Amino acid sequence: MFTRQQSTTTLGSALGVLGLVYHATVRNIRRSQGNAVLGLLRNIFQTVLLIVSFYALMNILGMRRGTVRGDFVVYIMTGIFLFMTHTRAMGAVFGSESPTSAMMKHAPMTTAIAIASSALGALYLQVLSAMVVLYVYHVAFTPITIHDWAGTLGMLMLSWFTGVAFGVLFLAMKPWAPGTVGLVQQVYARTNMITSGKMFLANYLPHKTLILFDWNPLFHTIDQARGFAFINYNPHFSNWQYPLYFGLAVLMIGLMGEFYTRQHASASWSARR
Repeated sequence: MFTRQQSTTTLGSALGVLGLVYHATVRNIRRSQGNAVLGLLRNIFQTVLLIVSFYALMNILGMRRGTVRGDFVVYIMTGIFLFMTHTRAMGAVFGSESPTSAMMKHAPMTTAIAIASSALGALYLQVLSAMVVLYVYHVAFTPITIHDWAGTLGMLMLSWFTGVAFGVLFLAMKPWAPGTVGLVQQVYARTNMITSGKMFLANYLPHKTLILFDWNPLFHTIDQARGFAFINYNPHFSNWQYPLYFGLAVLMIGLMGEFYTRQHASASWSARR
């Protein structure tokens, strides 16, 4: 009478998992801010604040001369949107439910659903915030022209994917050394403020400087996004294949680590977080 009804068909099981992911995603979005509208406005405000800050900084430092011919604000947005999507996805997955959390005591809930819902929640907020900011700028200031919308959106999704991959990797290591792994995750996120290439173009960097940033998948996605967004820029020193393969490799390592960590889960880990 009180047993949970479980579908035995493949389609029914898939729909059940999708339903769990949907409800867990809604819970993750509303967890940080009880009011969904206020949560979205907060995220939009942070995005606009970063855009204004980098706009003022690059004008003061005279870095505007080394940018693409076109809308300077769109140039900044392509960097900020992808950077925030990558960083927020990584942070959301890193902070998702652990194997010993209270939510895992409910039979349908798994760590895979927790990871997926955290990642999708971060993507939803960032894409919606980007759409609102672009619309307001397009209507209130100047019309926006994007050379290849599909390619630019693809680079945004690739930035999100690599952020999820890093988040899974850090999540798998977190129970073994919470303090150290948390510090490493923060250092990586702060390092991306410079190494992601938000403020410059790969084509204009000398070789000795380029090798300092070439390892970063976000550097490639941002540079490629500007190639798709602006007809006047053709990136020569970046590609979209590297972040894709790099993200897949990191994700597989992270999933294997998460599986191993889950097999050795201990209730005492909750006290160490």
